[in-house]
Amino acid sequence: MSEEIKLMKGNEAIAHAAIRCGCDGYFGYPITPQSEVLETLMEIEPWKTTGMNVLQAESEIAAINMVYGGAGTGKKVLTSSSSPGVSLKQEGISYLAGAELPALIVNVMRGGPGLGTIQPSQADYFQTVKGGGHGDYRLIALAPASVQEMADFVGLAFDLAFKYRNPAIILADGVIGQMMEKVVLPPFKPRRTDEEIEKECPWAAVGKKKNRERNVITSLELDPAVMEERNNHLQRKYKTIEENEVRYEEYMCEDAEYLFVAFGSSARICQKAVELARAQGIKVGLLRPITLWPFPTKAIAKYADQVKSMLSVELNAGQMVEDIRLAVNGKVKVEHFGRLGGIVYTPDEIIEAMKAKIM
Repeated sequence: MSEEIKLMKGNEAIAHAAIRCGCDGYFGYPITPQSEVLETLMEIEPWKTTGMNVLQAESEIAAINMVYGGAGTGKKVLTSSSSPGVSLKQEGISYLAGAELPALIVNVMRGGPGLGTIQPSQADYFQTVKGGGHGDYRLIALAPASVQEMADFVGLAFDLAFKYRNPAIILADGVIGQMMEKVVLPPFKPRRTDEEIEKECPWAAVGKKKNRERNVITSLELDPAVMEERNNHLQRKYKTIEENEVRYEEYMCEDAEYLFVAFGSSARICQKAVELARAQGIKVGLLRPITLWPFPTKAIAKYADQVKSMLSVELNAGQMVEDIRLAVNGKVKVEHFGRLGGIVYTPDEIIEAMKAKIM
């Protein structure tokens, strides 16, 4: 069977992939630059073909709590938003993590702080990779660098979310959300039946049935000792995820004397910068974290024994750079280069920053 190749935006790829991955429900609210996710779903009308529910909620807060309700029944549910909207969802995301509910959040980042700009940014690293909401929790965070990965990561995120009973986030930036590329969409996967959900998700709240007690989904516990053990359980789970789910990509790193570390659209620009720098005789490589959490700490630490210095390239004032510095533990110099306000750097600017900051 021939592959089905389409030309579409990254946001549109999220919507198409969600339908094809057997998603049960989408609850969202429009905000630039991710509004095409909801708009595409409304145009396709999957409730007529697969039975998938699509609802524009009255607010971001309402949307994330609808996700909580759907996830609590074992359904595949997702929401999407952009930076200020994700800020509003943070309490609900923390509730999802505390209740160990699998769900997918998509954040197509825009500039801030505040309302900021509708232009692209990568300044939500702290907000999402570090948790963002209250309490000691983690999100499985995937950072796509292409429209193809926007489509591919929907299924992957759901798989990881259900495997570990933990919310997952696709952390894209406005460049990836708005750009158009060819994409091979995933094959259609039917939505699970209620019987399949009960079998796969025995923890789900599906109502009291014969020979089965009603499950109660909550993150509340008033006994401090029990709450401490619940938190310890979460930390053990996060440790397991860190040991098994790190993903990253290396480009021309074998003989590198300098290393770029970048994710999302920044990694694409850095790849061209590597090629231009190599043409100038500068041996530089690129390490692209695909999972921002779990972070590829060990992979980056390995290069601390090889390269002279590293440059974290991010569309922000310097956020991921902190994790890189922790990874290398002072063995090599690590600097940051970024642009703010929605300005996207060029490969030549990255090379000049490298020469000025780490060479």
